[in-house]
Amino acid sequence: MAAEEAPPPNKVPRNRDTKAALVFLAPWVAGLLFITFGPMAGSLYLAFTDYNLVQAPEWIGFENFERMLNDSRLHNSLRVTFTYVFVGVPVQLVVALLIAVVLDRGLRGLAFYRSVFYLPSLLGSSVAIAILWRQLFGTNGLVNQFLAYFGIDGPGWISDPRTALYSLILLNVWTFGAPMIIFLAGLRQIPNMYYEAASIDGANKLKQFFTITIPLLSPIIFFNLVLQIIGSFQAFTQAFIVSGGTGGPSDSTMFYTLYLYQQGFGRFDMGYASAMAWLLLVIIAIFTAINFIASKYWVFYDD
Repeated sequence: MAAEEAPPPNKVPRNRDTKAALVFLAPWVAGLLFITFGPMAGSLYLAFTDYNLVQAPEWIGFENFERMLNDSRLHNSLRVTFTYVFVGVPVQLVVALLIAVVLDRGLRGLAFYRSVFYLPSLLGSSVAIAILWRQLFGTNGLVNQFLAYFGIDGPGWISDPRTALYSLILLNVWTFGAPMIIFLAGLRQIPNMYYEAASIDGANKLKQFFTITIPLLSPIIFFNLVLQIIGSFQAFTQAFIVSGGTGGPSDSTMFYTLYLYQQGFGRFDMGYASAMAWLLLVIIAIFTAINFIASKYWVFYDD
């Protein structure tokens, strides 16, 4: 009688590992399907309907998207948001990088300074900080009280359409802690031998910064750039609190997300709000794709 073939080695343990992996992955997959993809599919359907939360959605095709073409307040909200992103993000990253370079010099109490600089990032998008910012830059706020000591009559920074948006940009720049921590970690990974060799060749600190630090730190800069652009396009709390939910004065702080909120939860025009949300998704995807395409011209990796 022929001997029975032995089962392949490790077959049983591998089956058990596969089952265990599926069990642990099941909650994540369920969340992805029912909490992420499910609402996204529902939102995509509502973008083609007229829906006010009371009556059943009515299919209207591309009318919501056609309406966007003639919505002047939506166009203004895009302009405000683009200004916030294209001005605030570069300035924030420059400030974060400069502070990281200073901290990388080996200051005493580095952990303390790192915590202090990181703290605004934890609180920057909170309601409390937005309220504080409104008190600081109000007509009779602390900033104008300080300027009054020098005989300067400061404007109402958040009540003047010319300065209100830039007050919010300053708030965004102030929350540089998160990218600063990432920059600091990247700086610690640059071998010191490069700087020593450059010093021997006669390169000063400024030249070393642009020829060694920036190129070797470019993957970190790219990472922070992508994250901050995505986050800035989604900014909402600061504008909502500072303007009282109106986007004023004169729609100067009407972020795209705030206008979306007004349409969806102010006018209960959920169909139009859903269409706006998908437009925002497309805009963020386009800018992310542009960054990835352009990165091959200025981001340098070890290989």
